[in-house]
Amino acid sequence: MNQVIGTLNGAPFTMGETLLELSYLVAALLFVFGLKLLSHPETARRGNLWAAGGMFLGMLTTLLLHKTDSGTPIPMANVWIILAAIGVGSVVGWIVARKIKMTAMPQLVSFYNATGGAASMLVALLEFPNANMSNKGSVLVTLLGMIIGAVAFSGSMIAYGKLDGKVGDIRSGLMKYVNILLMLVTFGLAIWMLFSGQTPADLNWAIYLLMVLSLLYGVLFVMPIGGADMPVVISLLNSFTGIAAAMAGFIYHNQAMILGGILVGAAGTILTVLMCRAMNRSLLNVIIGAFGGGPSSAAKEQGEMKEMTLSDAAILMSYSQSVVIVPGYGLAVAQAQHVCHELDTLLSNKGVNVRYAIHPVAGRMPGHMNVLLAEADVPYGQLVEMDAINPDMPNTDVVVVIGANDVVNPAAITDPGSPIAGMPIIKAHEAKNIIVMKRGRGKGYAGIENELFFGEKTRLLFGNAKDTLQKLVTEIKSL
Repeated sequence: MNQVIGTLNGAPFTMGETLLELSYLVAALLFVFGLKLLSHPETARRGNLWAAGGMFLGMLTTLLLHKTDSGTPIPMANVWIILAAIGVGSVVGWIVARKIKMTAMPQLVSFYNATGGAASMLVALLEFPNANMSNKGSVLVTLLGMIIGAVAFSGSMIAYGKLDGKVGDIRSGLMKYVNILLMLVTFGLAIWMLFSGQTPADLNWAIYLLMVLSLLYGVLFVMPIGGADMPVVISLLNSFTGIAAAMAGFIYHNQAMILGGILVGAAGTILTVLMCRAMNRSLLNVIIGAFGGGPSSAAKEQGEMKEMTLSDAAILMSYSQSVVIVPGYGLAVAQAQHVCHELDTLLSNKGVNVRYAIHPVAGRMPGHMNVLLAEADVPYGQLVEMDAINPDMPNTDVVVVIGANDVVNPAAITDPGSPIAGMPIIKAHEAKNIIVMKRGRGKGYAGIENELFFGEKTRLLFGNAKDTLQKLVTEIKSL
């Protein structure tokens, strides 16, 4: 493996080095192929396996073929430490993934995202003392890896706390100015370090100060962002983690890390942009807008919410031709996806055309409803995106809103002063009949009153979604 087989730019390279670089290329191709399969629910599971295979290949060949700067293999003590860390991490990850509830999946995604940012931050922190300050490019990627990784770590942990109800919002307009100032100070310190001409030993205090400033910015950057914007924030922080991983790849000259990080960063960025478009808002507005909780400019009397009986709901749905179900976070909270699928199967057997209307930002993370319904084995063909289902809403006999709120709120269209004004919604209000399942009379995650719940065509079924759906299924079976 150490036999020299040629030269590249005057430097010799061996068979082992050639195989190592080739394995990184194959790993990158597996990442791309896996990412392609992730674009559709039916192939997403295989996509994860292919991408994981690429990561396994990169790790295995690195352990076997990587050489240190002195040309010797990785010391066996280091290999055993690495294998032990991988083993412990794999066992813990498997246990957590098996035990986690679907309602806590957004928190889990945020936590995993935080670990990726922390890893990149620590890589930059450990490698900075070895940096060649005359190589500005190398120092720059180290500093960027530190900043972006730290922001991704602390920001993701705050997002985790918000999603888990442990961290509140800061609704102060001053926060955006504080964040801008902190961001300028952070990057100003990094630029000074880059061009100071001092040695890494002289800048030891500065790299730790840069880490603290970056961690603080990550916290303050997420704190003002309202709950309804959390799916966008999770996607944005995911892209930060990918970029930070790419920076770590540049530090180690590891092609697999670079390409993997770029793919994650690019995918997260594209998803963030698409979600912002789905909300008809700019990314800057999401970051500094503190969406949610604000009063409507109209502030008008809404009227009364009108209830209906389970028997009436069962009859209405059973004798309809078209039923559209709009799932929301309340469906996940109640763990009612399986009963909901039982309901749609029962109606389909009666000749009713049942579909699910999926809003891009429903739930607490990107694709939350798709994952939730896939767990219940709902056929993918029944999941219809917002833009495709909206034109058919006026011809829909019954829309059943289960635990969704802001994504069906007509205030986005009718009230220019609403915090969600201009946000594309599922136009449930255009259907002939609307049935809303809610636990109570409270507002949604964005803290905004929903006009739909007071409409003339709307009737409500109060209670836990799982219990209500189960009783509804029983009623329909008895018809």
